[in-house]
Amino acid sequence: MSMRHILPLFSLFIGSQLLAITPDSLQITSEDSVVRLNDIPLAAELDSNITCYYEDLLPILSDLKSRDELVVTDSMPVFTSEVYQQRLEKMDQNTPFDLTYNQRVEAFIHLYVSKRRELSQRCLGRSEQFFPMFEETLDKYELPYELKYLAVVESALDPKARSRAGASGLWQFMYSTGKIFGLKINSYVDQRLDPQESTEAACRYLTHLHDMFGNWDLALAAYNCGEGRVTRAIRRSGGKSNYWDIYPYLPRETRGYVPAFIAVNYLFEHYEDHALTPENVTYTHFETDTVHLKKPMNFKAISEIIELDEESIASLNPVYRTSYIPATDYGSVLTLPKEKIAVWVSNEDTIYKAIAKQEKQIEKAKLAQDQIYYTVRSGDYLGKIASRHGCSVRQIQQWNNLRGTYLKPGQKLVLYASHTTRKPAPKRTYEVIEESDAIYYKIKSGDTLWDIAKARGVSVDALKQWNSQLRDRRLKPGDKIIVGKSS
Repeated sequence: MSMRHILPLFSLFIGSQLLAITPDSLQITSEDSVVRLNDIPLAAELDSNITCYYEDLLPILSDLKSRDELVVTDSMPVFTSEVYQQRLEKMDQNTPFDLTYNQRVEAFIHLYVSKRRELSQRCLGRSEQFFPMFEETLDKYELPYELKYLAVVESALDPKARSRAGASGLWQFMYSTGKIFGLKINSYVDQRLDPQESTEAACRYLTHLHDMFGNWDLALAAYNCGEGRVTRAIRRSGGKSNYWDIYPYLPRETRGYVPAFIAVNYLFEHYEDHALTPENVTYTHFETDTVHLKKPMNFKAISEIIELDEESIASLNPVYRTSYIPATDYGSVLTLPKEKIAVWVSNEDTIYKAIAKQEKQIEKAKLAQDQIYYTVRSGDYLGKIASRHGCSVRQIQQWNNLRGTYLKPGQKLVLYASHTTRKPAPKRTYEVIEESDAIYYKIKSGDTLWDIAKARGVSVDALKQWNSQLRDRRLKPGDKIIVGKSS
């Protein structure tokens, strides 16, 4: 039995807090009241059997050969153009797409099987995570299964891929196109990055394009550059509707789009002939599941409770633009490894209570970290202090358990920096008096020789030289000192 079939025991410490606060970090260590999250043995055994079953079927379901069957060599096999042509002709008999062979297509085949082998092996591995879902969705819309290869061309099966033009996700939707086909995009959620939702939208868009052009090659071209550019290419070609006839009139990047699609079809059919090995993925499609969340939460809280690192949670949930999962009308979905989902479902109420308590503890710790002290001076009153620190009188009363407004000099008040906005001190002015013999400045409370010298553009030594009395005593408000020679 593999390690992923051994159900882990999760524990969450809740209770009194031992706070270790540094300027760059905030650590919370709990000491009592351990909540243990245990799965139900019968359900855990059934889940394990289901996972084993699908693991045995995975090579069939993913169309990839078992890694034990692959023959890996140090040298790359070399094939003639005739071999590529024969293989494509054979593949062409089993697909509604026109898998034409020509020099442009062969150039893209070499790109995938020779020049970018690491990228191709990565895509082959990632297909085990995404292709089963792609095929199920394509089947739902009655679309050709080969359209799954389009996502390889678009994003190399990277859900977080983003182009220079701003297209995002597995299917590289632009913002406006994504919105048109029902994808929700806001500051917290971007469904262009959601594998399931974006695949649904891509199927709707591809159906629309095929209905418009009646031709899959033209539909693929339009997916890349837009319907308008394809219709303009048709006009410039004199009304022709074959992709290769309008090829010279398409944008440069679109000219390579269909050849790349054909090459990816070839790659997934013949990768073993080129000694390519699918890269291992952390989780295949059948090793993850989803749960709908009842409340908003963040990756950090989830990570600490189910003992799964935040990086893995973020990787499985690319739809969320930050580590915060908001509450939504359509229901926020969390994707996790199946064994984590099992424990989540078995302990859902306990988890929500634990997260709520954890959030309160974190907020309390943050407040402690932002805590500052203010010493009441003569003449201070709550309104004055509140105005100076950008908070309200009521907040100061709450923070210090004050029932009234009476203050006494020397009293210590607790303020919280995250809730206050300290107003900058007014800029000090240094107005001078010019007389016949010299330029004088009248000392104010809080003045220093260094500040006066800086304001006048002279040195402290010069001030002391002009004012011999300064060598023996400190500055006194009301005194006049020389700060320059009269012109």
